[in-house]
Amino acid sequence: MLPGRHDGDLFSSLELDDLPYAGEWDGSIAFIDRDGVLNVGSENYINTIEELQVLDGAGKAVGNLRRHGFRICVTTNQSPIGRGLWDHQQLREIHDELQSRLLEEDKDARLDLILYSPHLPWAGSLFRKPNPGMLMAGRQLIESRGEITNFESSAVFEEARSAMVGDRRCDLKAGKEYGIRSFYSPQHLGLASVVERVLDSSDTGDDVSSAPQ
Repeated sequence: MLPGRHDGDLFSSLELDDLPYAGEWDGSIAFIDRDGVLNVGSENYINTIEELQVLDGAGKAVGNLRRHGFRICVTTNQSPIGRGLWDHQQLREIHDELQSRLLEEDKDARLDLILYSPHLPWAGSLFRKPNPGMLMAGRQLIESRGEITNFESSAVFEEARSAMVGDRRCDLKAGKEYGIRSFYSPQHLGLASVVERVLDSSDTGDDVSSAPQ
């Protein structure tokens, strides 16, 4: 019950663009939920490109994170695949469009990795939030640039300033379970509303209870 990866096979080589950052990468990753954080969410899911509405300032916020030395890993629950409503290719088209629109706003707003969980909520997958599996997988794929064949749940990495940003309690819980700072991003404001907090390494984040279910 592994996660899906936007750009192909989960364990294929991962091409990472250079960060627009003067220093060396210190291991910091911004793990970002998608719906309600980068784009407007919907109780009926985002089913087509036409339904995708990128939140104001999302592109600039992603660009700012990368300019301050963060890699970007989107981690999103996408159970419509498991429910049989649509397939991986349809999700790929939505993510292609999301990336394109973010880059239109800010040339540095590159999403280094997009992971998604196609699993049903009751399936008990480690790789569906609130479980931390997608964060664990994202870390190991970015560190190795895809040069691994499986994930080690006991692997320990230097997380530096890493953070999880989400609009739901399951997002913050996944971040806390993984052991990194977790920030609540209100659905109508998105990533732009908390990016300065993420960049402040002294900000320890929010309690899980601060976000809605």
